[in-house]
Amino acid sequence: MSATRTKEYLIDEGFSVASCLSRLKKIYLSLRPAEKKVADYVMANGQRVIYQSITDLAAVTETSDATIIRFCRLLGYSGYQELKIALARELVAPSKHIHEDINPADDLGTAVRKAFQANMQAIGDTLGILDIEALAKAIDAILNSRQINIYGIGVSGLTAQDLYYKLLRIGISSQVYTEAHMQAVSTALLTQDDVVVGISHSGSTKDIVDTLEMAKAQGAKIICITNHSRSPVAKLADILLLTAAEETPFGSGGMPSMMAQLCVIDALFVGLSLRRYDQAVEFIERTGETVKKKKY
Repeated sequence: MSATRTKEYLIDEGFSVASCLSRLKKIYLSLRPAEKKVADYVMANGQRVIYQSITDLAAVTETSDATIIRFCRLLGYSGYQELKIALARELVAPSKHIHEDINPADDLGTAVRKAFQANMQAIGDTLGILDIEALAKAIDAILNSRQINIYGIGVSGLTAQDLYYKLLRIGISSQVYTEAHMQAVSTALLTQDDVVVGISHSGSTKDIVDTLEMAKAQGAKIICITNHSRSPVAKLADILLLTAAEETPFGSGGMPSMMAQLCVIDALFVGLSLRRYDQAVEFIERTGETVKKKKY
């Protein structure tokens, strides 16, 4: 399914694509200091913002009406009123709010639908904020690297292994490390010709942050996949690829975040394959033949 058709499907199903807060995550690092004040307030006080005038918001953020208008337009809205409407839909309308936790009162059908919807919403929102320019830079960095190290722990360790597998299928050699001590050791021989990919949903996993700091000290280029643009991991990134998955407190198992990460990894895989198409097709066929021998 194409990106356009995916977006249309999600909208038809009642899901928001590239919601207000998802858009905000995407542009946060590029905002000016005054605009970041507004962004911080909106993210922390969304329920208040929908009832505040533009003058009220400017006052509490110690900015100006012009800054608020500029902020709204950077998010893709025509003005403050459109921003408030979008925010209200996202925060106030529970019937349309997909990030809904499973609870003991749910019947099996309702619980299953909520689980599926959370994953679909994560995919749709991530598609909406995916930075194609950053993705292209990540592809260039990988193709021009001497060595590629991939880091992840827990659920992000599983997606790190998926990236390793996908690179292997198209003939790109890499190493994946999902244990903290081996991650640390692996940074020792990195150089400025190398690339590391750090994957962390929270962006605050201490072992990943420590590993990326060591890799950066060695001069390696840092590609990060995370859900949080203001996290320690994001601040270390030379190239940042954001996901937009909202976890629920009960029984989520990290699945929405994992689905969003896997989609970004798949986007990398597709982009790399297109850049070296003939070779990628050849390697996929060759590696596929070896797997066939394992089937009845």
